Order: sequence, then structure tokens, then C-alpha cells
Amino acid sequence: MSSRQQLGGPYDERTATQLVAGALVGDEGSWSEIVRRHANLVMARVRQFRLSPQQAEDVAQTVWLNLLEHLGDLREPEALPGWIATATRHECIRTANLSRRSVPVDPTTGRLDAQDDTEPDSDLLRDERHAALRAGLAELPAHQRDLLLMLSTDPPPSYQDVSARLGIPVGSIGPTRQRGLARLRRTDAIRTYLATPAGVVAREGGHDVLALG
Repeated sequence: MSSRQQLGGPYDERTATQLVAGALVGDEGSWSEIVRRHANLVMARVRQFRLSPQQAEDVAQTVWLNLLEHLGDLREPEALPGWIATATRHECIRTANLSRRSVPVDPTTGRLDAQDDTEPDSDLLRDERHAALRAGLAELPAHQRDLLLMLSTDPPPSYQDVSARLGIPVGSIGPTRQRGLARLRRTDAIRTYLATPAGVVAREGGHDVLALG
């Protein structure tokens, strides 16, 4: 039996879930089909940035290596295109930033244009970090979520105000906050975020994904 007939029939007829399962057990054909299906997606994202051919090749290789490393962490194989698109965008931004002074920009493209000298990736990474936080908070019990959100305001309310508004004893606010943060770190949303390239960038950059607000 040929390799294309193993693990569920011809590779080009398999679902993403079947391909991911095959790749995780070392089936080279499954991995090759994943790359084949999504190669155009990677290149479409790369073309949105003014990268040299060598940079574009490096980005693609890095994306596939990162995917191979994190394939077992992917909770929803059908979401693979979204993961790849996001990973490619972040790697393009990182590569462009490393050679910013030598990368020509076009202010009419909306891509890598200088917008009041702000970093083009900072808003993107912050938005994704906040989206992960919102999703993680939604997984918490209401009393922990409400407490964390209240304590994240600027300036934060006093414990007496928190106690009055939420109806919890002052002495339990600190322990409840710690339990809430610990539980937040274990939510699917936060663990998924930290496994993505955005989460890696956040950790390497010293950003605390649990810095609410």
C-alpha cells in the first residue's frame, strides 16, 4: 500500500484534523500536504510586506518550523489557516523591523508605513494581547472576573470600595485576586496565546500578558 493510501486515504482528500494527526505521528506525507495547502497563504501574507526574496524565504522557513514545533499545541486543527496567517504576519513584521532602515516604504500602501514614528507592530501585538485577556477573563467565574477587572482600573479603587461594590470581605480580596490570576494563566485562551508567535514575542519583550487594563 502506498503512503498516500495510509492513514485515511489520499492526502489531498483529508481534513485538516486528519493531516495534523498524521503529521504528529511522523507521517511525512501529511506534513507535506499541510505545507502544500497553505504555501500560497504564506506567500500572500509575505507579499504584503516589502521583503527581499531571501527575507521572504527565511520568513516561510521560520513559519513552517514554528508550526512544526507547536503542531501538538493546536487545539483546533481546522483553525490552522488562521494560525499560519497570524504567524506569517508576525514574522514578516519582525523581519522588517530588523532591517527597517533598509526597507523602502510607500505611505500609500498602508503596509509598513511610518505612522508618526510609531512601531507598526506595537498596536497589533497589544490588540492581540488584550483579545487573549478578554477571552481568558470570559472563562473565569464571575466573582473572579469582576474583581480582576475592578482592580485593573486606573487608578485602582481601595479595597474598602471593592468590598462595598462587590460585597466581599476586605480580607478575602487579595487571596481571591491571586487565585483569579492563577486561574487566568491556566485558561485555554491564555495558554493558546502564549503558544503563538505573538505570545512568544510578548514574553521575549518582557510584556506581562496578565497586565490588565
